[in-house]
Amino acid sequence: MKYIIPCLLFIASFISSNAQTFKYAFVTDTHVGTDTGEEDLRRTVNDINQQNDLDFILVTGDVTEMGTKLEIKLAREVLGGLKKPWYVIPGNHDTGWSESGGVDFIRAFGDDKFTFDHKGFRFIACASGPYVRMSDGHIPRDAVVWLDKVLKETPKTMPVVFINHYPIDNSLDNWYEATDRIKKYNIQYAICGHGHANKAFDFEGVPGTMGRSNLRAKDSIGGYNIVTMRSDSVFFAVKKPGVHVENTWRSIPLGKFTATSTTKPERPDYTVNSTFPQVQQTWTYHAAANVVSTPAANKELVVFGNSIGEVEAVSISDGRKKWGFKTGGAIYSSPVISGDRVILGSGDGSIYALNVTSGKQLWKLETKASVLGSPVIAKDVVYIGGSDHHFRAIDLKTGKQIWDFDGVEGAIVDKPLLYEGKVIFGSWGRHLYALDQLNGALLWKWNNGSANRMFSPAMCRPVADQGIVFIAAPDRVLTAIDASNGTTLWRNKEATVRESIGITEDGKTILGKTMNDEIVAYRAQATDPGVLWRLNVGFGYDHVPSMLIEKEGQVFFGTRNGVVYAIDPVLRKTIWAHKIDNSMVNTVNVLDKHTVVVATMDGKVTLLKIK
Repeated sequence: MKYIIPCLLFIASFISSNAQTFKYAFVTDTHVGTDTGEEDLRRTVNDINQQNDLDFILVTGDVTEMGTKLEIKLAREVLGGLKKPWYVIPGNHDTGWSESGGVDFIRAFGDDKFTFDHKGFRFIACASGPYVRMSDGHIPRDAVVWLDKVLKETPKTMPVVFINHYPIDNSLDNWYEATDRIKKYNIQYAICGHGHANKAFDFEGVPGTMGRSNLRAKDSIGGYNIVTMRSDSVFFAVKKPGVHVENTWRSIPLGKFTATSTTKPERPDYTVNSTFPQVQQTWTYHAAANVVSTPAANKELVVFGNSIGEVEAVSISDGRKKWGFKTGGAIYSSPVISGDRVILGSGDGSIYALNVTSGKQLWKLETKASVLGSPVIAKDVVYIGGSDHHFRAIDLKTGKQIWDFDGVEGAIVDKPLLYEGKVIFGSWGRHLYALDQLNGALLWKWNNGSANRMFSPAMCRPVADQGIVFIAAPDRVLTAIDASNGTTLWRNKEATVRESIGITEDGKTILGKTMNDEIVAYRAQATDPGVLWRLNVGFGYDHVPSMLIEKEGQVFFGTRNGVVYAIDPVLRKTIWAHKIDNSMVNTVNVLDKHTVVVATMDGKVTLLKIK
């Protein structure tokens, strides 16, 4: 009997707390930085402040349009005017095109995830986004680790509300990591943004609600949702600033959660691995956060950075961790090993040189913004661009700046090309630049004629041969540019090549990955050659900038769904394919045709051996 009374008291207390009615504001997709984003958000903040019966405010992502420091600062200032507690997470616009790799968002708002308890309910919100590169929505690896910790500390009977920017369906490449976890608890419902419309969902038996954008769109004013929590139900109703709350458009019963789905939930399919048994994962190291870069490797180590600012080195023979080094911001820069040094940039605004054997810092060059670009090294000179609108040449040994070009529009997020005495690179500021390799003087800059920053040649890594530079920006056009003066030679849009290109080792053929199934080839020449050949590889829809690498007569590349491919460009057939996980594969590091180092968005770093 001594156990029954406390149990009854707990149940009575739980029911009592659960029965309290309360309301909160559900605001999403404010897109500060668009024409009306700031004004629409200010109206909403003022409107919320006039309502005394709201307990708190949830803001579920796409707070800004481009994730710039100025946009984030402005959004933080506007939201800071709220008089009640408010909680915010980022969306794809705050991370996917962010000039800081999401670092500025975390600095401004304190975190990119949150949890709090209110009147018997636990609210849990995870970050999500494509994280710099164009990829699917993704709940970051560190957020999944954090979610495990939060849920472990959550009583099984405690009612839970889950919050994410994306719907927790296949809008996220790892949606199942969230649904599989929350369904083990007393989940009541989930809310999200992203779709800019009020919509009811069912996430494998978990009731879901997408909220409308706060933007006015074609209306005269914007709007948001008022959520009313009662003892047995939750109700959603639209509120427009200065207008009475509209009728309830969505209601969900509350109570003990029981999954109602009778069908087996969709999950990633790994059967391709049994089709090509000659490919084996020698080892896999699962980092504590996303790895959104290409690992560097020498004969002893594989080195990479992750999205919580850690640089890690693991043994190339067995994948065991050898050392780690912590920077102050997310790392999206692909490291380069040169002799005894590892060079890379960090979201904390610094460029680092570490000892490759020990991980000890040898030098650090501080800049004024995040460094998401990747370095290239030639003759003991490091060439690297950052988000402070600068591109630098740095002495490899001392870390001293040799020259600095400060005329870059937008953030630099990829690796430059060194060609014919020039440093060639693109940015999220619409242009491709060519600088003098010796002194950093601007030789020429090129753009595709579009004023839209989304079409910038930022994630496309240029390739060159015979005095011609080749790129494919997000405008899905393969372009040939005269390397001597930056004039356009030809533009071909026969195939939907989007950012992912490569060049054969002999320099004679340009390779491109289309957005649907195909690898295409073009002759590297000064006049438009048209498509030379096409190979249907069958990888499906794909949009990630994983570049094509030829090594020893084979072409290697990764895809959005975690599969690495090797094809024969002469016989035009697939040699093998292997699935690592269900997230984006970065540009692979091909050591030889039998050994490939792979990193995925979800933080898996793998050594593939091919028999």
